Amino acid sequence: MSHEDFPTENPSVVTCGLPYANGDLHIGHLRTYVGGDIYSRSLRTLGQQTAFVCGSDMHGTPVAVNAEKEGVTPEEFALRHHEKYKETFPKFEIEFDNYGQTHDETNTELTQEIVRTLEEEGYVYEKEIPVAYDPDADQWLPDRFVEGTCPYCGAHARGDECDEGCGRHLEPGEIEDPTSTLTGNPAEYRERQHKFFAVSDLQDYLQEFINRLEGTSNAQNQPRDWIEGELQDWCITRDMDWGIDYPGEEADELVLYVWVDAPIEYIASTKQYTENVGADVFDWEEAWKESGDIVHIIGRDIIQHHTVFWPAMLHAAGYVEPRAVMASGFITLNGKGFSTSRDRAVWADEYLDEGFHPDLLRYYLATNGGFQQDVDFSWSKFQERVNSELVGTVGNFLYRSLLFAYRNFEGTPDAPLSDEVRERIEEAIDEFQAGLNDYSIRKSGNAAVRLAQFGNEYIQRNEPWKLTDEDPEQAAQVIRDCVQIAKAVAVLFAPTAPGKMQELWTQIGEEGDVSDVGTDAALESPAANFDEPEALFEKIEDERVEDLNEKLAERVAEATDDDDSDEDTEDDDSMTESESVETELEPLADDRISFDDFLELDLRVGEILDAEGIDGADKLAKLTVDIGVEERQIVAGIKQLHDLDSLAGQKVIIVANLEKAELFGVESNGMLLAAGDEADILTTHGDAVPGTKVQ
Repeated sequence: MSHEDFPTENPSVVTCGLPYANGDLHIGHLRTYVGGDIYSRSLRTLGQQTAFVCGSDMHGTPVAVNAEKEGVTPEEFALRHHEKYKETFPKFEIEFDNYGQTHDETNTELTQEIVRTLEEEGYVYEKEIPVAYDPDADQWLPDRFVEGTCPYCGAHARGDECDEGCGRHLEPGEIEDPTSTLTGNPAEYRERQHKFFAVSDLQDYLQEFINRLEGTSNAQNQPRDWIEGELQDWCITRDMDWGIDYPGEEADELVLYVWVDAPIEYIASTKQYTENVGADVFDWEEAWKESGDIVHIIGRDIIQHHTVFWPAMLHAAGYVEPRAVMASGFITLNGKGFSTSRDRAVWADEYLDEGFHPDLLRYYLATNGGFQQDVDFSWSKFQERVNSELVGTVGNFLYRSLLFAYRNFEGTPDAPLSDEVRERIEEAIDEFQAGLNDYSIRKSGNAAVRLAQFGNEYIQRNEPWKLTDEDPEQAAQVIRDCVQIAKAVAVLFAPTAPGKMQELWTQIGEEGDVSDVGTDAALESPAANFDEPEALFEKIEDERVEDLNEKLAERVAEATDDDDSDEDTEDDDSMTESESVETELEPLADDRISFDDFLELDLRVGEILDAEGIDGADKLAKLTVDIGVEERQIVAGIKQLHDLDSLAGQKVIIVANLEKAELFGVESNGMLLAAGDEADILTTHGDAVPGTKVQ
């Protein structure tokens, strides 16, 4: 592994958190898979040798629980969903080099081999612990077969996770007031021998590792409380039949905990890729055992597993540690959490059935905020982004410039590329590369959009339609530049919108697959001739959005009528659980303030110029904010919740007349306004300039 900028000489592996083979996919699930596909495609565009791998997580109690409800075996249940995922991902142009599953022979053998290595290295020991037991069912209760109260925050918790409260990983025996999900009766704790991975022995290593780790700031910062605190050892076995057997006869019917074999599928899937294409194309052992650059792209609810347990296991077994972890925010729908039981979701199949091109959703998910920020999806917002940016900016430039080139020159004019446009394309390539090295698919994707925006400004400024008679040589020069910009847009935007950019690549007379070329192709001379172009993107009309909103509302209402519970209790888990749960809102305050009191608040529009974390502070960030009349330094508790590097240029609302304060030794001159525990930053809908008063 290196920490040099991409591209490096090392083989790179990009992975996405495995989806549990436990339910249908919706657009909330797709965020990390789209992100992983874009990132891996972008690395290849830079010239980085890259394998993009994933697989279905077949094990764990959610699969066993739901299989029992259906009256089928866990393997039958999981395989059905696995095959559906394999069919669905390519429909969104998510192209894994290998998509495996955790129950196959490769992962089983590799998992047992790694566990044996952990034992041989002295990192596994046996310990007697209390395990929940249902006397009526005469059965042990691992993970999701038991529910109760979180001992840390008091919230309702299930199995191995406080999913409704603090989100903490829970060991067997920790849940208080245990109840069996099989019978609904109180469970009792009985002593049972289990295997433990001595993570605490690797605390010094993990403290060094987290300082080396690259990726999103939430993945770098969130684990520090665990790693720098009292690190607990990890129970790696469970009392159930479904899973990978613990190696050795002395295991006494124990299977490995799902979080042991699931991430090992990353290695197993890479190994299968090598077996398919040959080690001369991609060598899995070089990547995982010698010098690979490993990048994990996951949902933020599984950061702990990928930054504590997983690197500890890799290190102890002699494998390469992850170079980076990119953890995404959640997806909400019209400002509310997805709810599968109430059918409040936009399902993957539903999106495709509506006839929308997958590139539209890919663009929305990739560029709508920083990767670690929560993203709200609504059909109206989707329409706005498509119409204003894909149609109005990218599509408008491409169609008008290529149509003019075709009608006046039947292709690319015979003229040299201007220095101005060459430099602007080189700048776009630098932005694209910088975005990848900042682990920001938003920045890399927007490099092409900003280039198209420049193209619109360039053609408007030079008005070639006026020059065709007055100065034909200058007209040819302008259009030659525009065709070059179009080619560069195709190269740099292909990772985000591969289908549409392949259409563009063909329209401008280029051969082969645009996804196979590197950034140097952006400055290679375009084809001399090409046919009349067609518009790549179409506007989404208001009537269409109204119809989609009505369908969603009707579906939610029907599902809600059929659901007597107030909470979503359906098991809809994933290693990339990019959907947020519904939260209980605080009641409105009874005390009112006068209008005059409100007017005393000086609320201003600001623009963030720079954002950086404060050393030693887990949550605090220092912002430089332009408020029109001056620049202010403001301290805000957003360090773990936002990609700080992506905040520059974002409009915000601040309280400008708040008394100055000093936080962690840094002066704060104002207050940033944000909503909720996830610090959803308040911004403006239009283009209000910095310093505008909010009233």
